[in-house]
Formats: sequence, structure tokens, C-alpha cells
Amino acid sequence: METASCLQRLAPVLAEVIEPSAAEIDKHAQFPRANLDALAKAGLLGLISAQEVGGLGEGLRAASLVVERIGQACGSTAMVVAMHYCGTAVIEKHGAADVRKAIAAGRHVTTLAFSEAGSRSHFWAPVGTASAAPGGIVLDGMKSWITSAGEADSYVWSSKPLAAEGASTIWFVPARAAGVSTVAPFDGLGMRGNASSPVKGAGVRVAEADRLGPDGGGFDVMMGIVLPIFSLLNASASLGIAEAALQKAAAHAGQTKFQHLGQSLAELPTIRAYLARARIGLDSARTLRDDTLVALEGHRADAMLRVLQVKAHAAETALAVTDTAMRVCGGAAFRKDVGIERHFRDARAASVMAPTSDVLYDFIGKAVCGLPLF
Repeated sequence: METASCLQRLAPVLAEVIEPSAAEIDKHAQFPRANLDALAKAGLLGLISAQEVGGLGEGLRAASLVVERIGQACGSTAMVVAMHYCGTAVIEKHGAADVRKAIAAGRHVTTLAFSEAGSRSHFWAPVGTASAAPGGIVLDGMKSWITSAGEADSYVWSSKPLAAEGASTIWFVPARAAGVSTVAPFDGLGMRGNASSPVKGAGVRVAEADRLGPDGGGFDVMMGIVLPIFSLLNASASLGIAEAALQKAAAHAGQTKFQHLGQSLAELPTIRAYLARARIGLDSARTLRDDTLVALEGHRADAMLRVLQVKAHAAETALAVTDTAMRVCGGAAFRKDVGIERHFRDARAASVMAPTSDVLYDFIGKAVCGLPLF
């Protein structure tokens, strides 16, 4: 299926379900279940699932554009979908056929459970454990900031290796498994509907067959499968959020009048300059995103450098663009009905989501200096 066809599938879902519900989802910190149901009905929860299991068989380019468009309408839904695609990518590579088919059919939502309070933004180094027990494996760990916590059907869960050397091992953990609990509800500043809460695993029993990849091979799964898709989809969500804020700010500037002067805000050179700089910044971030896709598709030598760059640049650009939108619209931007303050709050999340912008800058600096990343 061509990417354009995926966007055609998405268009009515955006117009009829996601856009109308965005403000209420934000207001009540409500998980966007109806949005996911509509996306499932359109086949888009199985966007990157293989055709052999009933999915659309699309790749990272289509996923990036879908997440960007969703981000324009609702940042919370964009992040939930992005994390679902991240988990799906791991399950597609290493998971059981029945789960893959359920995801492809839109009956199963998954997410990543990597970050931990004990290792903070160093998501590649879990401190939670896996231990052998009669009849299977026992997982114990305290996960932090898990998107779709308590709402997803499964977690792609990291632990220390069971027995092998290495930084981590990845597991498929049913969300309803005994010992899995959501610690507290999410009532955050932005992306308020994405249910990003801590999840505790206490004596969670899984089967050896639930391991996703080799024991001790979690780092390779994280870097080879998860990091490219996570960075690009996170960047795409940031682009969508920033685009929505910029469009609303430009519309406000054109419609708002100084009656005593007979001029609109848009007729002021300073306002136009603000909007121009925001547009240049946003377009440059989107260009980097698109070049990252080209680099990965072509297996370019600089592909991993682009992967490191794209999330940081898009996140920081979204901060700048939404700040500009608030400045351009002045006091009106603080009103809920204008909608810009929601995008402003949603944009704050990406820069502090592991790997944070500061961690990425360190990695990028190491790459520039020819130093090993780890």
C-alpha cells in the first residue's frame, strides 16, 4: 500500500474522531480509547504489521507521516500510537504469531516498558531483574513513565539478563499478568491523555518463549529496532504539534485587528518575522526527519547519526515554535478555546523523554569527535 493510501485512511478518523475529542482528552487526562478504536477499524494499528499476519505491511516512512498528522490533532494520541508502533516492531521481529495477528487486526495495543527510576534516562541499562523459576521466568522491576500504562494489552519489557552477558533482555509481558500494576494515575502538564504512569512488576511470571530476542541481546534490540523507530516517531509527533501551533498562530495573526489602526497583527513586521523564523525552524526539522528516513532506507553511513539528531532537533524546534505561537497570540494564547496552550504543553514532553535532548547532544558530540557512544 502506498503511503498516500494510509493518509487517506487516516483523514476521516482525524476529522470525525480525533480532532473533535482532543480538547476533552486534554482537559480530563482521558486515555484516547475511542481514537484507538477508530484507528483500529481503519486498519492503522496494524500499519507496520506484516501482510502475512493481516497488517498493512508499511514501513517507517508511513508510520512517521501518520504520527505527524495525528500529532497535529492530538499529541496524546500521537504518542500512544508511536509507542504502539515501537512495541509492534519488536514483536514483529521476535514475537509470537498469535500476538502479531492480534496487533495486525487492531485487537491488541502494545507499548514499551524500558525506562526505570533506577537508571532514569539511560533506558538501555535496566536494573529490574529476571530469574529462573519452576515453570518459567520471574520478572521484578519498577518501570517509570510508561505510555499507555494500565491501558495497553502488553508491555515490551526490559530486564537485566537472565544468565547471559549483556546489558539487558527483552520480554513480552501481558498487561493483565499477575504482579503487574499501575502505580499511580497520570495527571501531567502535557500529553495528558497518554496514561504515562509508573508500572510495577512484582514476581511476574512469564514463559521462556515470551523472551523477545536472545538473553542478553536487549541492547541490540533497543539500538537496532527500537531507537530508529522511536526517534523518528517521537520527532514526527513533535513536528505535528509544532505545525498545529504555528498554523493557529498565523490564523490568529491574520484575523485579529487593531481597530484604531485598521491593521491586523499580521501586518506588523515584528509578528511576521516571528512567524517566519518559526516556519524556517519547523521546515528544517521536517527536512532532517525526511533525510533520516532516506538515510535509513538507503543504509547510509550516517544513518545512526541522523537517528540521534532527529529527535533532539524536532523536540527543541517544537519548544521554540510553540513558544513563538504563544508570544504571537499574546493573552489569547492562554485561553483553552484557542488551543495553542495545549500544543505548548504537549511540546514540553519530547525533550525530557529518554533519551533526553541533553543525552542525545552528548551522543552526537561523541559521534562528531569520533568517540564511542558507549
